[in-house]
Amino acid sequence: MPQKLKVAVAQARTCPSLSATLSSLERVTRNAAAQGVSLLLFPEAYLGGYPRTCDFGTAVGARAPHGREQFLRYFQDAVDLGDTPTGAGDDWVERKLPVAKGSDRRGDGTREFLERVSRETGVFIATGVIEKAGGTLYCSALYVDPNSGVLGKRRKVMPTASERLIWGQGSPSSLKAVTTVLNGVKLTIAAAICWENFMPLLRQSLYSQNVNIYLAPTADSRDTWLPLMRTIGGEGRTFVLSANQCVRYRELPPWITDHAEKEGTALEGDQYISRGGSSIVGPLGEVLAGPIWETCVDDVLESSKSGEFSGEDGLLIQEIDVEDCERGKLDMDVAGSYSRSEFKLTVEGLDLNPPPF
Repeated sequence: MPQKLKVAVAQARTCPSLSATLSSLERVTRNAAAQGVSLLLFPEAYLGGYPRTCDFGTAVGARAPHGREQFLRYFQDAVDLGDTPTGAGDDWVERKLPVAKGSDRRGDGTREFLERVSRETGVFIATGVIEKAGGTLYCSALYVDPNSGVLGKRRKVMPTASERLIWGQGSPSSLKAVTTVLNGVKLTIAAAICWENFMPLLRQSLYSQNVNIYLAPTADSRDTWLPLMRTIGGEGRTFVLSANQCVRYRELPPWITDHAEKEGTALEGDQYISRGGSSIVGPLGEVLAGPIWETCVDDVLESSKSGEFSGEDGLLIQEIDVEDCERGKLDMDVAGSYSRSEFKLTVEGLDLNPPPF
């Protein structure tokens, strides 16, 4: 039986509010579904936002009051998925955590919104989320299945550079892959977020689970990102989907730009602070779609007359044959035949065996 399906990446940007971003996500997902897409990836920090250019009033040994106000606004814009600060794992996924009196759910309703959109469209949604739990923010990736709802969630284990000021570290145990069947095709899916992809041992922890869909939501818009995605595709014999935001300075939230203008450090309004670079790569390292630059799917939501958009309009769609991953294992399986028994990787709290279906 053919193991083909359509996958897509959305080069989108965070809207001025969470409700507006969720509305945009729904419209993009419905458009993708109309074009036969079964799995759709949105960028890192898509829900909640990636606060580019903002230093939150910090320097080594000093914090300014305006930076605390900026963090307050950022915290308020983040998503409450109803999880615990330490991460409740399967208990959170399976809704076993207690809820408050008079409530039928945990969190702010974002989880339920995404589950509804996935169910109604038949599209598996993977998206970056800035998640708040207790008093800490986490950069997370969420997996939403059209039949089972949320299958899992993972938090970035190593925020990069100044990200460490505003985001906590997630547990490596959440690197566990998830499995699903879409249009009769068996998929093993996992995500590495942005510069986690530069971590060889983290990549190996995903290869060991025999992933055939490797998700790489990112904020890296350099032209050096694509070679890394090609390396991962060929190294892991997996399809790689990478989605980035495409953002101009004027599209950042006012709590960032207003202070910069007050201090005289604002950039030009139409200057790109992230040019995108989203792509889809095959299991031999070949580029199947993209990269696309300086175009955003949100820009055509209002202007599209046909109601459909793709490619240069910020939505990359590609039909893939998942059996290509197995074809590639003829001469390369870095967790199996192309490895040495003397080299072993263990991750505390994480079973590296391929998950069962």
